[in-house]
Amino acid sequence: MLYSVRLSLRRSRQEAVPGQDVVRPAAPVATGTAAPVPAVTINALGRKCPIPIIMLAEQIRDVPVDDVIAVLADDPAAYTDIPSWCAMKSHPFAGYQVLADGGWALFIRRGY
Repeated sequence: MLYSVRLSLRRSRQEAVPGQDVVRPAAPVATGTAAPVPAVTINALGRKCPIPIIMLAEQIRDVPVDDVIAVLADDPAAYTDIPSWCAMKSHPFAGYQVLADGGWALFIRRGY
């Protein structure tokens, strides 16, 4: 029972890869497309969740509506939890890019 509850929660928050315990946000930045230009970049590299989300929640209030925030993170939990946080807080998740040194740049557009 516990396994099925965990699996259904995971599938409700993000896209699951069948046969693997790997999840990914559903909206990468398209190849050949320029990444959104962030008004603020939060460097959360080396920090474990929930610290990247806490940093995002603190900074998003200072960004004008419709501007983009970039969160640089290398924790796999941040990779999946930030898009889920965006959906929960009604801020559009604008995609992500893989960083050359590992991790991701996750782009969030302030919704309100």
